[in-house]
Amino acid sequence: MGAQLRVYKRRIRSVTATKKITKAMEMIAASRIVKAQRQVAASTPYATELTRAVTAVATGSTTKHPLTTEAEAPARAAVLLITSDRGLAGGYSSNAIKAAERLSERLRGEGKEVDTYIVGRKGVAYYGFRERKVSDSWTGFTDSPTYADAKQVAAPLIEAIQTETAEGGADELHIVFTEFVSMMTQTPVDNRMLPLSLEKAQEETGGKDQILPLFDFEPSAEDVLDALLPRYVESRIYNALLQSAASEHAARRRAMKSATDNAGELIKSLSRLANAARQAEITQEISEIVGGSSALADATAGSDK
Repeated sequence: MGAQLRVYKRRIRSVTATKKITKAMEMIAASRIVKAQRQVAASTPYATELTRAVTAVATGSTTKHPLTTEAEAPARAAVLLITSDRGLAGGYSSNAIKAAERLSERLRGEGKEVDTYIVGRKGVAYYGFRERKVSDSWTGFTDSPTYADAKQVAAPLIEAIQTETAEGGADELHIVFTEFVSMMTQTPVDNRMLPLSLEKAQEETGGKDQILPLFDFEPSAEDVLDALLPRYVESRIYNALLQSAASEHAARRRAMKSATDNAGELIKSLSRLANAARQAEITQEISEIVGGSSALADATAGSDK
């Protein structure tokens, strides 16, 4: 019984140490969510106004531009997948990867080749383990992205959309990320960034009935769109990175809270087993003492005779 009791005590100490770690990670994630939410709220108006400006330019001119004009027969699409660098966040990364897989299957079903770009070590590891080709990847900043990171990610994507398909370019640009809805809800979504859908852009910026401002284009609408293209892509990617970071922290907080609660339940269960083992050990010791006392009394009585 003594050996069994030691095993229970050792397991209780181990689970207690794990509980402290998960509790600390839960508190860290909770503190980072607030900052991430503020960054999302601060970046969204800029992305919305930039989309509104692009929509105004596109609707106010007849210029054909990669930003707003769809190819007659699109043959290649670039897909940017945003995952996390670290684990312990429940199904956060796996859900985003599944959404990217569904999108890729749909695009291939439409007869398009898919070039995959990945942010986050989890996505890179997933594709690397399966020996799938990845056009480019970035790691090391998913939990706290900056605008410089977004520009770094956007550069090859902008180059691809501006390059002819025959030379390795892309006709479409899609992004898969996890949208932060609330502390309890984070939803993987896939959006087509380019070519820009004017109807969807109008819905995002206030509805189809909104009155767009009138602009004079200097030197031309095409030059304006050329200038807006990188800023539009960068702002959209930056907002998606921030949304994903907030979602990652929320998912990790929820996962660590669940782990902490499970550790507490396990400690209670092990404590009950340890108490039962201790009681059994005490009962056995009492029985041995009583038995030894009875045997000694019988031996003494026999010697007196």
